[in-house]
Amino acid sequence: MNCRNFLSLIVLVAGSFSSFAQSNLLNAKTPDEIGKKTAAQLVSDNDKPLPYGFVDDRDILMGKAVWEIIDLDERINFPLYFPVDTNNIGSDRRSLFDVIIKGIKSGEITEVYSDSYFNTKKTLKEMESSFTYIDTIPSGIDEINNYFDDYKSGAKVLDPQYINKQDLTGYHISGYKIKGFWYFDKRQGELKYRLLGLCPVAPEAREIGSDNPDVIELFWVYFPAARDVLHASYAFNDRNSAMPISFDRLLNSRRFNSTIYQEENVYGDRLIEDYMKDNSQMQLLESERVKDKIRDFEQDMWNY
Repeated sequence: MNCRNFLSLIVLVAGSFSSFAQSNLLNAKTPDEIGKKTAAQLVSDNDKPLPYGFVDDRDILMGKAVWEIIDLDERINFPLYFPVDTNNIGSDRRSLFDVIIKGIKSGEITEVYSDSYFNTKKTLKEMESSFTYIDTIPSGIDEINNYFDDYKSGAKVLDPQYINKQDLTGYHISGYKIKGFWYFDKRQGELKYRLLGLCPVAPEAREIGSDNPDVIELFWVYFPAARDVLHASYAFNDRNSAMPISFDRLLNSRRFNSTIYQEENVYGDRLIEDYMKDNSQMQLLESERVKDKIRDFEQDMWNY
């Protein structure tokens, strides 16, 4: 481990010790004081995401962009999914999807796009149809037909019992797609990874509850622009609840399991399933081949 990496590790560990899920938990006299930092803590609080180092284009000996899918049904990925019910849990415990949506609605996350190449921006208004679906149930349509003139004139208002409203929540997220860039830094002499994009995958609100709903890419977040928000929110640490890990650190350190489904290639970055059709086993083997191809480059650099 070289000196620069050692110093970065010290800064990262020191920052984790100063960040707890619930500040002032053991000193609070009333529940309202839990989570509130003292004046001294606020003055000394300089916890920021560990900045990325500058990488000159001339220092990149090899680079390859890959797309991966994180399946939230896998146990190792549960910290990204839970909790799904936030009614009976503290405000410091939220799923990754809740954190992202809250950041988008508050305006803290602005770099939201419709594709993984970050060409077309999406606004919250454009995404609302995917998050919320409102429709009139059949009995409500009959009610309107029976008293059409009254509803048309405004004399009657349709009762909420006739309206079906479905909201997309963290419970419905089935996975995340990520886009990252593997590169060999010739100055450091090592293979590195930089996460570029994050995309929740789920059915649209209109298909919630239906049989075999189609899952879609809801939106792509440019990850470097969302690091401040993700660093301020923490995933649950099952081994030590007093030392949670921020979503920024969890994702940057790749503490999850994923499968490559697409790589940068001459065929227009085609998907693996486009040329390994109807064979899941061969698709998984091809995913491993792509991973080994990237990993072997670093190993080959040290062969003489």
